[in-house]
Amino acid sequence: MAKSPSHKWGQIIGDFLELTFEKELAKFARKHKLYLDQRGERKARKGKKVSWVDSFGNAHDLDFVLERNGTNSKIGSPVAFIESAWRRYTKHSRNKAQEIQGAILPLVATHRNYAPFMGVVLGGVFTQGAITQLKSLGFDVLYFSYDTIVKAFSKFGIDASFEENTPTAEFDKKILQWEQFEDKDKLAKYLLRLNKGQVTSFFEDLEKCVSRYIISVQVIALHGDSQELDSIQKAIDFIESYSNPTNGKLPLVKYEITIKYNNGDKVEGTFNGKDDTLEFLKSYSSPIAK
Repeated sequence: MAKSPSHKWGQIIGDFLELTFEKELAKFARKHKLYLDQRGERKARKGKKVSWVDSFGNAHDLDFVLERNGTNSKIGSPVAFIESAWRRYTKHSRNKAQEIQGAILPLVATHRNYAPFMGVVLGGVFTQGAITQLKSLGFDVLYFSYDTIVKAFSKFGIDASFEENTPTAEFDKKILQWEQFEDKDKLAKYLLRLNKGQVTSFFEDLEKCVSRYIISVQVIALHGDSQELDSIQKAIDFIESYSNPTNGKLPLVKYEITIKYNNGDKVEGTFNGKDDTLEFLKSYSSPIAK
């Protein structure tokens, strides 16, 4: 079934917003040496969708994922999950907010040891309730209001506004004008300037989050010496090969693990057995993507 002109025009605006943000996110990824996964072919996964699996085995399709140590052929550690959405009318905004929550929250819970950033880029008309709901759950929200979008397009002679009763002929005119419009990059830059405060705040929060990384892992076996290692894998190797230094005369009481981050954060855990300790450490080093 052919898309209606109103739907096509709304999709044009939504795609433009997503592409505008995508370019900024790509620059951010390059600056911080992160891999940006987005829709399209990638050797490390099947198909063109960005799809990650939660701890219950459910797959969730996303718009953008930033990975540390990821490449085109290898899935990295997820440090940010980001969704984008455009809606023209408030009647659709709450449902979309809930859809975004349903996609990202289970993945953040699954990969909680990476403390991934949760971001949402919204455009158009979203109720304050929908935005507040997302923020209350820990999402960073970058919101391009409908009025801001209309103002940006108007600067370049394009009337982006529309209502449910806008005539088809008007949509046809807008679509043709857009197809012939050659200054899309200038429009994108102007839109970002109009929303500079929110854009700056969003990327500052993202930078704080992705700049956190593990600098050491301290392992203490209660009857042994403390070992401080510089990676999760080295800690796993140490525990897997660990033997009682007293030739088994003294029982192992517990393992104490301290993971330290560059920003001063630390995570501590105490475990009675080797299996539980390894499970804890491996949860920091095994991202799952589909």
